[in-house]
Amino acid sequence: MSVLEDGITSAIARHVRLEREARRWSLADLAHRSGVSKAAISKIERGETSPTATVLVKLAGAFDLTLAGLLVRAEHGPEPVSRKATQPIWRDPATGYVRRQVFIQPDHPIEIAQVELPAGCRVSFPASSYTRVRRSILVLAGKLTLVEGGDPIELAAGDCIGSGPPVDITFANETGGTCIYLVILSRT
Repeated sequence: MSVLEDGITSAIARHVRLEREARRWSLADLAHRSGVSKAAISKIERGETSPTATVLVKLAGAFDLTLAGLLVRAEHGPEPVSRKATQPIWRDPATGYVRRQVFIQPDHPIEIAQVELPAGCRVSFPASSYTRVRRSILVLAGKLTLVEGGDPIELAAGDCIGSGPPVDITFANETGGTCIYLVILSRT
């Protein structure tokens, strides 16, 4: 893992607070806009807890950012070349899900993240996390089950799917091995 993973909790804490304060929002304002409790936001901002992927997506959505945008802003901001050694890595404390931000630039409409989903892991995101983006998923290794609006879709290595209208989505690895996939987002 990257050194970025070790310091990302404090960077996220600092950046969530800065994003909130830049908008002159109270904790209650951010809680209302994100659906995350004031107590949870306060703990995140103080660095007392590492937020889960679901919570980060809700906070990012409230700030009108993608998860990737929030994570990159929390670290150093974009560089012209995205070198593997410096790509931000974040691990979901609840599931062990690992996200490597492969590519993001503020002036480019595409973001790419590589995700390692451990065996038996499920990660769910609300439809609101995809309201301003289109998403494609490319499975690199293993098998991935997507549940969009209640309908499961099985994907194997090499399979790719694009998103339709935003719906609640669950990424599930129902196998005994790690699933690795790319998430390609296009801002709309």
